[in-house]
Amino acid sequence: MLQTSINSNESHLASDLAVKMLACDTNAEVQSQTAAIKNPFACDICSKTFSRKDTLDVHQHTHTNEKPFLCNMCGKAFSQRANLFKHYRNHTKEKPFVCEICNKAFTYKTVLKKYYVIHTNEKSFICDKCGTAFSQKGNLDKHYRTHTNEKPFVCDMCKKSFSRNDTLDAHYRTRTNEKPFICDICVKAFTQKDHLYAHYSTHTKEKPFTCEICNKQLSRKDTLDVHYRLHANEKSFVCDMWQGIFSKR
Repeated sequence: MLQTSINSNESHLASDLAVKMLACDTNAEVQSQTAAIKNPFACDICSKTFSRKDTLDVHQHTHTNEKPFLCNMCGKAFSQRANLFKHYRNHTKEKPFVCEICNKAFTYKTVLKKYYVIHTNEKSFICDKCGTAFSQKGNLDKHYRTHTNEKPFVCDMCKKSFSRNDTLDAHYRTRTNEKPFICDICVKAFTQKDHLYAHYSTHTKEKPFTCEICNKQLSRKDTLDVHYRLHANEKSFVCDMWQGIFSKR
């Protein structure tokens, strides 16, 4: 009698398990069918699905590297129409994204999001080697290379390598003599954006860099570094010919 009861319980458990497994299989099949209905257009290269045919067409440009959308002002090509419209703002100087705190306007929404951390002073990305904190992960990634000495960006002309892509771009411009950063006050052109920003201070007379020792104010960071060596009597530049040491290059 006891054995019969045990067998009966085992039979019920097996039956319940079979029902649950069938329900799971059915649910998975229903979910798959629902996804297929919602996203009926599938990429034949990576199998990613989309709800609209035109969205699939745009996606496939990422595989073919096709860029059918051309800027009629500068000729730059894009794989997506939306990116072309964003690019047009560089020409029109349109800045539709405004900071709610200080009303500063930006061309791109992503730049505005990054800018907000200036107000919050939030630096949640911390280097686990030296403890330096950053507000953006990209800046932390760049900083890590100062520890690893990794230089993944290589000039295809002279094979010189760099730790940052923007430094490689600046290096290319020294070869081509391209100067895309133009002062809108005096039209002087520069190969690097930070050189343009430093130049602006000659017009505004702004001196944002202050010596912590004597409180002298200077317009450029590199000038402040040279100034500090005058206090420390540091002489960092050595002449290779007769070993004279100087505080300025």
